[in-house]
Amino acid sequence: MENSNIKEFISGKEGRFFDRKSAKIAPKDIIRHIIGFANASGGKLVIGIEDNGEVTGFNYQQANSVEAFRESIYANVRPTPIFEFFEIPVVNGNEKNDIVLVIDIEVSVDKVIFNSREECYLRMGDNTKKLTHQQITQLEYDRGQRSFEDEVIKGSSLKDINKELLTSYKIHRNCLELSDSQVLEARGFMKDDELTNAGILLFGENPFKYLPNCRLRFIRYDGVKSETGQRMNIIKEFNYEEPIPLLIERATKDIKGQLRDFQYLGEEGFFKQISEYPEFAWFEGIVNAVVHRNYSFTGDHVRVEMYDDRLEIRSPGSLPNIVTIENMRKTRYSRNPRIARILTEFGWVREMNEGVNRIYDEMEAFFLNNPVYSEPASNSVLLVLENNILSRTLRTTDRIDDYIKENYAGNLNESELAVIIYLYNNKKINSTQVAETLSKGKTYSRKVLKEMLEKNLIEWHGSSSSDPTQYYSLVNKS
Repeated sequence: MENSNIKEFISGKEGRFFDRKSAKIAPKDIIRHIIGFANASGGKLVIGIEDNGEVTGFNYQQANSVEAFRESIYANVRPTPIFEFFEIPVVNGNEKNDIVLVIDIEVSVDKVIFNSREECYLRMGDNTKKLTHQQITQLEYDRGQRSFEDEVIKGSSLKDINKELLTSYKIHRNCLELSDSQVLEARGFMKDDELTNAGILLFGENPFKYLPNCRLRFIRYDGVKSETGQRMNIIKEFNYEEPIPLLIERATKDIKGQLRDFQYLGEEGFFKQISEYPEFAWFEGIVNAVVHRNYSFTGDHVRVEMYDDRLEIRSPGSLPNIVTIENMRKTRYSRNPRIARILTEFGWVREMNEGVNRIYDEMEAFFLNNPVYSEPASNSVLLVLENNILSRTLRTTDRIDDYIKENYAGNLNESELAVIIYLYNNKKINSTQVAETLSKGKTYSRKVLKEMLEKNLIEWHGSSSSDPTQYYSLVNKS
């Protein structure tokens, strides 16, 4: 493990994959965290750094030994998960040479991990929670689905890898000196020269070849429901079949291009734009649908459907057993921990600790209804984001009326009013657009613009009268 990681361990935010403890902690007290990481998505427990980021290391009397922590894991964890110890040389707060211990815990794919008292823990966000008997039973049930990530795809090989994508990952993780097979094997994505399902989904040149339902489909409809036959109302459709990182990247760009923007006048007197939906809400919804879907469910794919009044994101498979519609705002759990961890490490997606809670917060901040989650037919997860377009349109119209009454007091002729309304909604206008807006010739339009300039209703922007990019905007009334 690289010494350069120490900065990340000092200043990094504790979360699903990372926690830090002082070496004064009793060796038995790290057991809950070892178990919690193993039962969730894996992670790193760093010992020798205080909660405030101070490096105290092991070189002082109250510190426990590295070997004491190792022995505690073997003595108190059943069954023992796969883990590694790394000792990183550091200079502690007293300017003395010291070490920090990093315990890298792999996710336990097919077994639930307990302590010697048969207690079970799960990492949830930046906390490690003790599970009830019912939650343990649900976790044991869910282990059958989690193994799908690690199943080998017969006949697959390194030839199926997108080398550019894997190289990008190696650069990001500072491991270019390792071969492709070494990196894939170290992360559990290759076994005996064959790729696993997770390996193909993340780094495959053509995942669709082996997993035909791994795609994402986006459809935009004209109206508030889908029609068929002669009334079919699909106006835009995209299909994505690439590896997950590239799929998320391309789908995000395309879907963002389909969203509408609305303008409003801010309190400081400047025009601002607000999107149809908060970006975090729909982006997080799509990422969760792709990353946490049940890939062993072969009858469907991820679907994103845009209607005039809502956005629907549907993911195949029901929620993982420990998560319910009722507790999902507080409970985070990854059905595909290897995929989730790689995407978080790579930086393709943000740390997902914010999750569902922030989707609710963002929708509220946009004055929109709460997101609606459901499990149609108990075989998919559906997220619905409502946009309230009608209300926004009415509010925009009201704002235009208020703005004109406040700033012009009825002192506008019909042509000037039309130009002001256009500028209110579009920020800038040129002479051609004025002619189109007024349905008049260019000579008349130039006359209107000249008079509005003289009245200080608008201002001109350009380098010369022949500048092809010249335009007019409203005069700031603040």
